[in-house]
Amino acid sequence: MNDALFQPITLGAITAKNRILMAPLTRGRATSPGFVPNDMMVTYYRQRASAGLIISEATGISVEGLGWPNAPGIWSDEQVEGWKAVTDAVHEEGGQIILQLWHMGRIVHPDFLGGEPGVSASATTAPDHAHTPTGRQPHQQARALELDEIPRVIEDYRHAAANAKKAGFDGVQLHGANGYLVDQFLRETTNLRTDEYGGSPENRTRFLREVLEALIDVWGADRVSVRLSPNGATQGADDSNPEALFGAAAQVIEDLGLGFLELRQPGPDGTFGRTDVPKQDPVIRKIYTGPLVLNSDYSAEEGVADIESGRADAISFGRPFISNPDLPDRIAKGADWAPNTNVPQSWYLPGAAGYIDYPTLAEQPDQQ
Repeated sequence: MNDALFQPITLGAITAKNRILMAPLTRGRATSPGFVPNDMMVTYYRQRASAGLIISEATGISVEGLGWPNAPGIWSDEQVEGWKAVTDAVHEEGGQIILQLWHMGRIVHPDFLGGEPGVSASATTAPDHAHTPTGRQPHQQARALELDEIPRVIEDYRHAAANAKKAGFDGVQLHGANGYLVDQFLRETTNLRTDEYGGSPENRTRFLREVLEALIDVWGADRVSVRLSPNGATQGADDSNPEALFGAAAQVIEDLGLGFLELRQPGPDGTFGRTDVPKQDPVIRKIYTGPLVLNSDYSAEEGVADIESGRADAISFGRPFISNPDLPDRIAKGADWAPNTNVPQSWYLPGAAGYIDYPTLAEQPDQQ
């Protein structure tokens, strides 16, 4: 029944052993101070190496870009060494892993920046609250990046990509989704600029293009991918014409020849970021001819259907991987995911509970 998910697939220079990708999942278990990957994270990723490809949790490219307690970074030598232990573990288990590069933009609270405001495409304020070391606090207004600052931020991405190579990753993914910095440049509610980075969809995709070009300089296009969230509002980032905007973004990605494109597309019944805005993959599929990975609230059966129909080439599963480290084995055997329902309260807590203590199918013989 699930054979479509277990066919190998070529994602640029990466050949994945199956089409069950592990989506990026922020878990907040890095060591602070320093935002350094640790032994617990080594275990976590080792446990999930049966995925066709692991996309790492979002990882900060710089101090300026990281505003999540105990999330990992990739700007320091210590962080590189921490991540190297992770990539070694995944490779020892026969898996592959790429690093998702993250600049949170206006979502970074001043508490992370010594009281200075975060940066964004424009001077705007995100809705709701930020997660800070001292608890949830209202977001503060970001300042707009000056034109002459943008090359510096792009260089931060380039440096992070080079560090990812030193750490032994198999490639990198640009986080261009979910209302973070790249998405803030893309969407009209967060990009109010009147220079060459604002206005038309082609101008608003300029930052996306320039960052991707920097990553390609380091890795080559076939080991670079990007994640977008083209339908609906996310953290206050929205657009009135997603078809035009993400059609333009798809053209950028097609022109650059990336290894693959991943789309997070919630629906009206989604469990995170539900929206009535139509999914944009049909529009994007007409422009982008490379491998397309779809994500958001998929069951195994839905994933099979979309692969068999040609709508998707692979599926990335997020929350099912939190509580089912052996998710591909469970899908292959038709096992119920329910015994390992994850607990949202433990998603971001420190410690092993709700992180590396979920049993595998082999440890639950009654579920085989």
